[in-house]
Amino acid sequence: MSTPYAGQAPPPPGGATATAGVPDSYFTESRKGEINELRTLLRAFATERDPQRKRDIIKKVIAYMTLGIDVSRLFSEMMMAIETRDLVIKKMVYLYLTNYARTHPDLAQMCTNTLQKDCGNEDPMVRGLALRALCGLNLPQMVEYISEPLRRALTDGHAYVRKTGVMGILKLYHLDPDGFHEANFVDILYDMLRDPDASVITNCIIVLNEVMQKSPNGGMAINRAIMLHLLNRIHEFNEFAKVQVLELVPRYIPANEDEGFQIMNLLDPVLRTSSSGAVVATVRAFLSLSDTLDDGSEAMKRQIVARVKAPLVTQISSGSSEIMYTLLKHVDTLTTICPGVFDDEYRQFYVRYNEPTHVKYLKVAILPRMANPDTAPDIVSELAEMVHDRNTKLSRAAVVSMGRIACSGNGGAGAAESIARRLVELMDSGTDHIASEAATALTLMVRKEPSIKTLVAPPLVRSLKYIAESSGKASTIILLGECGELVTEAPYALEKLIDTYDDIHDVNIKIALLTSTVRLFFMRPPEVQRMLGRLLAVATDDVSSQDLHDRALMYYRMLQSGADPHTLERVVRTSTVVAQGVSFAEEDDSELRKELMEEFNTLSIIYGKPSVNFIAPEFQVKYKKMPDEHPLAPGETGSFVAPPVAPVPAASIPVVSNDVDLLGFGDAEPMAAPAPMASNNLTLSASASMTGGEYQSQWGSVSDADATVSDVPLRALPSSTDEIENVLAAVNIMTMASGELPNEFKFFLYAKDSSSGATIMIQTNVDKSSPSDACMIATIKIGGPCLDPTGLAEQVIQIMRMQLS
Repeated sequence: MSTPYAGQAPPPPGGATATAGVPDSYFTESRKGEINELRTLLRAFATERDPQRKRDIIKKVIAYMTLGIDVSRLFSEMMMAIETRDLVIKKMVYLYLTNYARTHPDLAQMCTNTLQKDCGNEDPMVRGLALRALCGLNLPQMVEYISEPLRRALTDGHAYVRKTGVMGILKLYHLDPDGFHEANFVDILYDMLRDPDASVITNCIIVLNEVMQKSPNGGMAINRAIMLHLLNRIHEFNEFAKVQVLELVPRYIPANEDEGFQIMNLLDPVLRTSSSGAVVATVRAFLSLSDTLDDGSEAMKRQIVARVKAPLVTQISSGSSEIMYTLLKHVDTLTTICPGVFDDEYRQFYVRYNEPTHVKYLKVAILPRMANPDTAPDIVSELAEMVHDRNTKLSRAAVVSMGRIACSGNGGAGAAESIARRLVELMDSGTDHIASEAATALTLMVRKEPSIKTLVAPPLVRSLKYIAESSGKASTIILLGECGELVTEAPYALEKLIDTYDDIHDVNIKIALLTSTVRLFFMRPPEVQRMLGRLLAVATDDVSSQDLHDRALMYYRMLQSGADPHTLERVVRTSTVVAQGVSFAEEDDSELRKELMEEFNTLSIIYGKPSVNFIAPEFQVKYKKMPDEHPLAPGETGSFVAPPVAPVPAASIPVVSNDVDLLGFGDAEPMAAPAPMASNNLTLSASASMTGGEYQSQWGSVSDADATVSDVPLRALPSSTDEIENVLAAVNIMTMASGELPNEFKFFLYAKDSSSGATIMIQTNVDKSSPSDACMIATIKIGGPCLDPTGLAEQVIQIMRMQLS
């Protein structure tokens, strides 16, 4: 077989759709032969006995399709290949069908019956894959064929089929929004929030948020019952699902402070997860709750930031460079609203040699915010080491950060003078970019701390000769104007620049020269009078900059007006003293920081700009805080912990009526819940019995891969094994053996399903090390006849949770 495109023009870009309708003349005789060979292989597909050979045939078709070659002529043969039990082959055939459905709607009609048939297959994986392919055809004329399989999938006994059906609802919404609302799918989705499987609930949240995006709420409606339900089950969700639930919390208004604190207690264990997304989402939830607690006091926010500090620092040190950068941006924001909280962790923000440059720049920018009298000496020493780095941008950033520590006043007594000495040495070092940044930093420091003028003055005239960068030269000229009374040669150094005014091309240097000369005039009038006159003459005629021209004209008119010289001096030589701890006016970004905090855990933090700056208005989503009114009375305390359930015999556990709205979701019409979704439909035999040998034999006969592992929260750590045994025995979960070890309780439990006769074997551990967060880890294996072992295990877990949590 020849190499693709050998000796011929390549296909047009755009994938398989790019060649739709291309005449056969486009292909060479070799390519036609390959297609015919594939057709022959596919026709013999049913008689082929080698499973791997079958896969290779379909793979070859998919490979041609992804290369942009039109293999739609093999559609009939591919339809025959779909009749197989091999899931890999079915996935590839479904991919083929959905790919050509967009460009060949007539072919899509041919596969409808096959897909609908597979939606009723006995294998739940096949049912789910077929439903996904059917909804993925993305054709409006297929809506009538999608609705019925979707409704069946939503009440399927397997969680994979149900969660696939929920995502299929979203595809149906985009195909036919009007029909979607007429079918009342929104109410169905709200009802499915009670599903025992966490992945189904996650998909429901995602779909509800998208289909209700244009509603006044900006997403799914939430109330106390929904939050109660989701937060009590937060431990069941995976990392991605936790984020979906946590994003609902900032939209929820607690009924009172007690309820807000209870939500925080429920979310606190999420901070110990390995997912940085879940941790940051929890931080956002905490911060949003703090606005409703204690009137949003700064003390509450400081407590919250102090609590999340350790998880964030851990995530920063253990994540990839991309995650590290994202978390550092969020830490940078937190240090502005709660300064000082991260100070004791400053060493974690030191630059490492193997880190990418963007992470290094951000760490250097964060370090000044962690300076205090105890940490400033170490931080300044670390920054001083980076000044001579080969990366000039990092070197400049280190100098800027040293200046910020001095200007902030957080370094304690003597910090500004110590940093000023370092910067003076750097300014006189002879390295142009370092000297330039040092001069700029010293300009800001002199504005904040005029007392350091005596340290800055000596090298200024010498530095003015050697600094070539425009910004550094302008800063040095400004310093000469500020320290003119201390620098004997200051007027003569500026006069040389005035004499070569026409050779200066940078506007900033001209403005600095004009400002410094005017200030120097009020310090040493006899020496500066004539040079100032020449400068004003050329500056007022300079039209290269409107700012320069207007400023020169203002100075000229002030001096010509004959006003009191002392008044003019006060105008020109405005006091540079700034109150301790107060930033410069041009650096005040408090309003921006406030806007960014409203969009914490979004791209706004990464970009440093509100979302209105990079998201078009039509795509902006504005969430409404809910609910407007709470079911609690004004003084009533709402508990977010499920009330204890008294042990009752399994035979007497009632089946929940479809007319009862347990969670208060406000369904307009009762929904019929399928049997596998309700744990209360399981009946355990009261006469179950097993010997130790039978238990061991049946446990070993079930593969560990088929076991179900879940956690069951406990109200409190048991004082003895009898407490657990008695509660579970009340629902016919028997104990084979149990014991207490120094660090844990162990239980070997069993039960028997009355309807199917399946044996349920459970091994559990209860860790003693966390009394405040007691939890039972249960591993369940199902032996004997059972059509849905996973579903049966989930129902057993639900019964155990009802009894123990």
